[in-house]
Amino acid sequence: MSIGVGGMVGGGIFSVLGLTVQVAGAGAYVSFLVGGIVAALTGVSYALLSVRVRSRGGTAAFLDQSFGTRVAGPLNLLLWLSYFVMLGLYAVAFGSYLTALLGLSGGWHRLFGSVVVICFAGLNLAGAQVVGRAESVLVYFKVAVLLVFCIGGLAFVDTARVAPSAYPHGSAVVYAGTLIFLGYEGFELIANAAEDAVDPERTLPRAYLVSIGGVIVLYVLVAFVAVGNLTPWQIAHDRDYALAIAARPLLGQAGFSLVAIAAVVSTASAINATLYGTAKFTYLMARHGELPEHLAEPVWNRPIGGLIATTLGTLLIVNLVDIEGISLMGSAGFLIVFAAVNLAASRVPDARLAARAAAGCGVAACVGCLAALTAYAATTIPRQLAVFGAMLGVAVLAEAVIRARGRTPPAGTKPRGSEPKR
Repeated sequence: MSIGVGGMVGGGIFSVLGLTVQVAGAGAYVSFLVGGIVAALTGVSYALLSVRVRSRGGTAAFLDQSFGTRVAGPLNLLLWLSYFVMLGLYAVAFGSYLTALLGLSGGWHRLFGSVVVICFAGLNLAGAQVVGRAESVLVYFKVAVLLVFCIGGLAFVDTARVAPSAYPHGSAVVYAGTLIFLGYEGFELIANAAEDAVDPERTLPRAYLVSIGGVIVLYVLVAFVAVGNLTPWQIAHDRDYALAIAARPLLGQAGFSLVAIAAVVSTASAINATLYGTAKFTYLMARHGELPEHLAEPVWNRPIGGLIATTLGTLLIVNLVDIEGISLMGSAGFLIVFAAVNLAASRVPDARLAARAAAGCGVAACVGCLAALTAYAATTIPRQLAVFGAMLGVAVLAEAVIRARGRTPPAGTKPRGSEPKR
């Protein structure tokens, strides 16, 4: 449960609250509910597959076993690209909150975002990693700060600002829910820990249920309080660090500083953990013939090639794409991958009817959200949509090139997820 909550709250709400309010206005909290419903349906599929495919490969293992590497290869490559888009979102949020905390202005947020990515890449190269117990403490700290924000702010909510009559057009509310779906994707990290779970039939489904359900409630409350205490213009004006701005009327400058510190700590922690996990994921993909084989050659018993590739890709995202484009790219990528995971779960022959029905609804929800995201973005941010199209094309073409060169899993390769731990 801690892994799931930490993955979702790691940087999501700090990064995308301002963007959600900018798009959905008074209906921002409904947008978080829309994204949460899609996450909950997909969580049912993950719970089903995690029990049956217990592997550190997580999502990639589900796709490989369900569809084979010919279909799973491009999807896994898209998942990898989506990971460093997510890293880019965390880095931009880190830079924005640190810039606000230091009272700076201008383009410092991109510089700080780039520096933090490079620093944690260096720590991972040196073999450093965040200790699990410390990560749990950080999760509790983040959630505690957000709960203080919610409890303190509920008493001061202006009901007129959050009333349905103040909502924008319904399509904008739905679009905002799909755009910030990236803030929910972290629950899938539970699958990577399934191999070590005790009594997995009992603990894994409960971990998904409690973590996703709890984060939905938390996100909706945070958005409700933020919109109820500030005008949409106030939040949107400082959208990159909107949560800290929303805390100022409630708790004064101390509240602003507390939330900004929580955001800096949360996003930094998320960058470190995601870099570590993505480097391992890249190594496993290369071991299974889905990426160039030199990325499967460990240096000092660590997946350094994948770490460097991920770091360079993240730096491009941080410095070339704005936060709305980052959210679009990441959310669309994860919606495609999650649609495939839901489809895989719907095909499990011995699953309960209710689970298979939920998986089918998950497929429909992911595809529907992707269609809504594409349609809305085509009329509002077509250039960013084109960037995502290029990202999707890279995933398909790169996998085709790898296969054309005859790249296959090395002889004696063990099933995904069975490699030694770093």
